[in-house]
Amino acid sequence: MKTIIIGLGNPGKKFENTRHNVGFMAIDKFAEKNDFPDFKMQKKSNALISENSDMMLVKPQTFMNESGKAVKKISENSPSANLIVVHDDIDLPVGKIKIVKDRGSAGHKGVESIIQNIGNENLLRIRIGISPQENIEAKKIVLKKFSKEEQEIINQTINKTAEALNFLIKEGIEKTMNEYN
Repeated sequence: MKTIIIGLGNPGKKFENTRHNVGFMAIDKFAEKNDFPDFKMQKKSNALISENSDMMLVKPQTFMNESGKAVKKISENSPSANLIVVHDDIDLPVGKIKIVKDRGSAGHKGVESIIQNIGNENLLRIRIGISPQENIEAKKIVLKKFSKEEQEIINQTINKTAEALNFLIKEGIEKTMNEYN
Protein backbone atom coordinates (compact mmCIF):
# COMPACT_ATOMS: atom_id res chain seq x y z
CA MET A 1 0.00 0.00 0.00
CA LYS A 2 1.35 3.42 -0.96
CA THR A 3 2.12 6.02 1.71
CA ILE A 4 1.52 9.68 0.92
CA ILE A 5 3.23 12.23 3.14
CA ILE A 6 1.89 15.75 2.79
CA GLY A 7 3.80 18.73 4.13
CA LEU A 8 1.75 21.88 4.57
CA GLY A 9 3.01 25.36 3.83
CA ASN A 10 2.60 28.33 1.53
CA PRO A 11 4.25 28.48 -1.91
CA GLY A 12 6.80 31.07 -2.95
CA LYS A 13 10.04 32.64 -1.74
CA LYS A 14 8.17 35.15 0.42
CA PHE A 15 7.02 32.35 2.76
CA GLU A 16 10.20 30.24 2.88
CA ASN A 17 11.43 29.64 6.42
CA THR A 18 8.30 31.04 8.04
CA ARG A 19 6.57 29.25 10.89
CA HIS A 20 3.66 28.20 8.67
CA ASN A 21 6.09 26.36 6.36
CA VAL A 22 7.60 23.85 8.79
CA GLY A 23 5.58 21.13 7.02
CA PHE A 24 7.46 21.89 3.80
CA MET A 25 10.76 21.98 5.71
CA ALA A 26 10.10 18.56 7.27
CA ILE A 27 9.17 17.00 3.93
CA ASP A 28 12.31 18.44 2.33
CA LYS A 29 14.47 16.98 5.14
CA PHE A 30 12.73 13.59 4.86
CA ALA A 31 13.29 13.60 1.07
CA GLU A 32 16.96 14.47 1.56
CA LYS A 33 17.55 11.77 4.20
CA ASN A 34 15.84 9.12 2.06
CA ASP A 35 17.34 10.00 -1.35
CA PHE A 36 14.08 11.00 -3.02
CA PRO A 37 14.24 12.58 -6.48
CA ASP A 38 13.74 16.34 -6.86
CA PHE A 39 10.20 17.66 -6.42
CA LYS A 40 8.37 18.35 -9.68
CA MET A 41 5.20 20.35 -10.23
CA GLN A 42 2.14 18.25 -10.98
CA LYS A 43 -0.36 20.69 -12.47
CA LYS A 44 -3.46 18.49 -12.17
CA SER A 45 -3.07 18.34 -8.39
CA ASN A 46 -1.41 21.76 -8.01
CA ALA A 47 1.36 20.25 -5.90
CA LEU A 48 5.08 19.60 -5.91
CA ILE A 49 5.60 15.83 -5.91
CA SER A 50 8.54 13.54 -5.28
CA GLU A 51 8.00 9.80 -5.29
CA ASN A 52 9.54 6.39 -5.29
CA SER A 53 7.91 3.00 -5.79
CA ASP A 54 5.96 2.94 -2.51
CA MET A 55 5.89 6.51 -1.25
CA MET A 56 4.84 9.94 -2.46
CA LEU A 57 5.87 13.24 -0.90
CA VAL A 58 3.55 16.18 -1.52
CA LYS A 59 3.88 19.93 -1.03
CA PRO A 60 0.55 21.52 -2.06
CA GLN A 61 1.07 24.73 -4.01
CA THR A 62 -2.32 26.09 -3.09
CA PHE A 63 -2.07 28.47 -0.18
CA MET A 64 -2.39 26.91 3.27
CA ASN A 65 -6.14 27.51 3.60
CA GLU A 66 -6.82 25.62 0.35
CA SER A 67 -4.54 22.62 1.00
CA GLY A 68 -7.48 20.22 0.94
CA LYS A 69 -8.08 20.81 -2.77
CA ALA A 70 -4.62 19.49 -3.69
CA VAL A 71 -4.83 16.65 -1.16
CA LYS A 72 -8.21 15.58 -2.55
CA LYS A 73 -6.79 15.37 -6.10
CA ILE A 74 -3.82 13.34 -4.86
CA SER A 75 -5.95 10.99 -2.75
CA GLU A 76 -8.43 10.38 -5.59
CA ASN A 77 -5.55 8.84 -7.56
CA SER A 78 -4.52 6.62 -4.61
CA PRO A 79 -7.71 5.96 -2.62
CA SER A 80 -6.25 3.19 -0.44
CA ALA A 81 -3.03 5.04 0.41
CA ASN A 82 -1.94 5.83 3.96
CA LEU A 83 -2.02 9.61 4.40
CA ILE A 84 0.29 11.45 6.77
CA VAL A 85 0.07 15.24 7.09
CA VAL A 86 2.94 17.25 8.59
CA HIS A 87 2.09 20.78 9.68
CA ASP A 88 2.78 23.66 12.05
CA ASP A 89 0.87 23.97 15.31
CA ILE A 90 0.51 27.25 17.22
CA ASP A 91 -0.72 25.35 20.30
CA LEU A 92 2.64 23.63 20.80
CA PRO A 93 5.87 25.36 21.83
CA VAL A 94 8.72 25.64 19.33
CA GLY A 95 10.50 22.30 19.16
CA LYS A 96 7.68 20.02 20.35
CA ILE A 97 6.14 17.45 18.02
CA LYS A 98 2.92 15.56 18.58
CA ILE A 99 1.55 12.70 16.51
CA VAL A 100 -2.23 12.34 16.32
CA LYS A 101 -4.78 10.27 14.44
CA ASP A 102 -8.44 10.93 13.55
CA ARG A 103 -8.47 14.31 15.29
CA GLY A 104 -10.15 17.61 14.45
CA SER A 105 -8.30 20.60 13.03
CA ALA A 106 -8.04 22.57 16.31
CA GLY A 107 -8.49 25.71 14.22
CA HIS A 108 -5.63 25.03 11.77
CA LYS A 109 -6.99 26.27 8.43
CA GLY A 110 -4.88 23.95 6.27
CA VAL A 111 -5.92 20.87 8.24
CA GLU A 112 -9.51 22.11 8.27
CA SER A 113 -9.42 22.32 4.46
CA ILE A 114 -8.11 18.74 4.24
CA ILE A 115 -10.78 17.41 6.61
CA GLN A 116 -13.51 19.23 4.64
CA ASN A 117 -12.25 17.69 1.40
CA ILE A 118 -11.41 14.11 2.43
CA GLY A 119 -12.48 13.66 6.07
CA ASN A 120 -10.19 12.67 8.92
CA GLU A 121 -10.77 8.94 9.23
CA ASN A 122 -7.34 7.27 9.53
CA LEU A 123 -5.69 10.63 8.91
CA LEU A 124 -2.33 10.69 10.68
CA ARG A 125 -0.78 14.04 11.50
CA ILE A 126 2.55 15.18 12.83
CA ARG A 127 2.10 18.54 14.50
CA ILE A 128 5.23 20.70 14.83
CA GLY A 129 5.19 23.37 17.51
CA ILE A 130 5.80 26.94 16.35
CA SER A 131 4.56 28.95 19.33
CA PRO A 132 6.95 31.43 20.89
CA GLN A 133 7.01 31.78 24.69
CA GLU A 134 4.62 34.71 24.78
CA ASN A 135 0.94 34.26 23.97
CA ILE A 136 0.38 35.75 20.49
CA GLU A 137 -2.60 35.56 18.17
CA ALA A 138 -2.01 32.91 15.44
CA LYS A 139 -2.41 35.18 12.43
CA LYS A 140 0.22 37.54 13.87
CA ILE A 141 2.87 34.82 14.17
CA VAL A 142 2.41 32.08 11.54
CA LEU A 143 3.93 34.08 8.67
CA LYS A 144 6.88 35.31 10.73
CA LYS A 145 10.36 33.82 10.67
CA PHE A 146 11.91 32.16 13.71
CA SER A 147 14.34 34.03 15.94
CA LYS A 148 17.96 32.84 15.75
CA GLU A 149 17.52 30.74 18.93
CA GLU A 150 14.19 29.32 17.72
CA GLN A 151 15.71 28.50 14.32
CA GLU A 152 18.34 26.31 16.00
CA ILE A 153 15.58 24.47 17.87
CA ILE A 154 13.38 24.13 14.78
CA ASN A 155 16.30 22.71 12.74
CA GLN A 156 16.65 19.94 15.35
CA THR A 157 12.88 19.46 15.34
CA ILE A 158 12.80 19.11 11.54
CA ASN A 159 15.46 16.37 11.82
CA LYS A 160 13.47 14.68 14.60
CA THR A 161 10.31 14.86 12.46
CA ALA A 162 12.08 13.17 9.53
CA GLU A 163 13.21 10.43 11.95
CA ALA A 164 9.66 10.10 13.30
CA LEU A 165 8.32 9.70 9.75
CA ASN A 166 10.78 6.87 9.06
CA PHE A 167 9.91 5.27 12.41
CA LEU A 168 6.17 5.62 11.67
CA ILE A 169 6.52 3.94 8.28
CA LYS A 170 8.50 1.03 9.75
CA GLU A 171 6.85 0.60 13.15
CA GLY A 172 3.28 1.91 12.84
CA ILE A 173 1.28 4.55 14.65
CA GLU A 174 1.11 3.08 18.18
CA LYS A 175 4.86 2.58 18.62
CA THR A 176 5.55 5.96 17.02
CA MET A 177 3.16 7.77 19.34
CA ASN A 178 4.76 6.05 22.33
CA GLU A 179 8.25 6.95 21.12
CA TYR A 180 7.71 10.56 20.01
CA ASN A 181 4.72 12.02 21.92
